[in-house]
Amino acid sequence: MAAERDNRDEKQRDAMESDSLAADGARADADVAKLTADLEDLRQTLLRRQADFDNYRKRIERERLEESRRATARVVEALIPIVDGFEHALAAHREAEYENYRKGFELIYKQMLDNLAKLGVERIEPIGQPFDPHQHQALDRAESTDAPDGTVLQVFQPGYVFHGRVLRPAMVRVAVHPTHASKSSAN
Repeated sequence: MAAERDNRDEKQRDAMESDSLAADGARADADVAKLTADLEDLRQTLLRRQADFDNYRKRIERERLEESRRATARVVEALIPIVDGFEHALAAHREAEYENYRKGFELIYKQMLDNLAKLGVERIEPIGQPFDPHQHQALDRAESTDAPDGTVLQVFQPGYVFHGRVLRPAMVRVAVHPTHASKSSAN
């Protein structure tokens, strides 16, 4: 009997150990499942953070480029009156005694226009083009049958565009066709 009792006790211990191992296995499986879920959550969080950072970096680059263009536009706007001054100086002195000064002015003027073009500045040359209120400012209109109605006949002051943005519109004279009403009101 003692042997049977020992045998029964041993079987009970084996059953308890097996139940204990099964419970430990179930807890381990639950822990692994929880850790796997946590790992997946962390991966998703990391992917979202990386996407957020990439979007932030791109936005900052766009803003930096725009700010750079705005700063350059302010400098260019300050230089445009200087270009006008050179043009007036070159137009005023055509006498022979000013020839050496004129050559120097022309060289400086050309260098300034070349550097402005390198920065992205374009001069608006509207003569013969249709009037565009986004790029031109009409200072005068002249009756003309030689040019189509609304055509720019003369430029009083050139305009400038910087990366698609008008820094200064061209000051122009625009052609209009004479009408009978304007002829009768003139009499």
